[in-house]
Amino acid sequence: MLPRSVTSVGLLIAAVLICASPAHAQQTVNFTVGHFSPFDPNSRVSGDVINENLTFLVFDPDEFGGASFGGEWLVGLGRFLEAGAGVSYSAQTVPSFYADFVDPDGTEVDQDLHLRTTPIAFTVRVLPFGQSSPIQPYFGGGLAVINWKYRESGEFIDFNAGRQIFVDTFEATGNSTGAIVLGGVRFAGRRFTAGGEFRYQHASGDLPIDFSAPRIDLGGWTYNFTVGARF
Repeated sequence: MLPRSVTSVGLLIAAVLICASPAHAQQTVNFTVGHFSPFDPNSRVSGDVINENLTFLVFDPDEFGGASFGGEWLVGLGRFLEAGAGVSYSAQTVPSFYADFVDPDGTEVDQDLHLRTTPIAFTVRVLPFGQSSPIQPYFGGGLAVINWKYRESGEFIDFNAGRQIFVDTFEATGNSTGAIVLGGVRFAGRRFTAGGEFRYQHASGDLPIDFSAPRIDLGGWTYNFTVGARF
């Protein structure tokens, strides 16, 4: 369930979008496809499970980055401002194995690390050239409510039971809030738009004691290609 403050912000922005939608207001249904890049280990939050796992597992943390897809509703708030509400999706599974231990048969003690994020974003953009310009650079920011799931599944070692190897799945889900900063440029015709955009998001989630660390960093950069239909 979402925190009450987040729900209130979402309802407020939805009200702004509705109130800003008379017949003369420029509206756009925007679709995005791009690449999500998580923060590198030196930039992740303290107590992050990915960084902790790197101390005893072998895997590439960059593989948590991957394809991102989304959609957004944009509404003009006068000539130079625009409000938006949208959702995107990214999910990756990263293979890993213990660095210093193997199965008795000599094979790796391996597991899969899976992270799925679904940010629901409420944003405001500034368009210095205005809504009617054919070239529209913009910048802005807002709030993201990130629905997430993190899972570790496979073989594990119980160091409290004589290094016994067991098979299990550990999973956590949650909703976390964080800031968004964005910028980009689009080329706008009468009916359609196309362009490129970057987004920075900063958030983290809390993990139960089953995991090697208490938090999961959900932040990173997303680089999008955008296409929209105007009405």
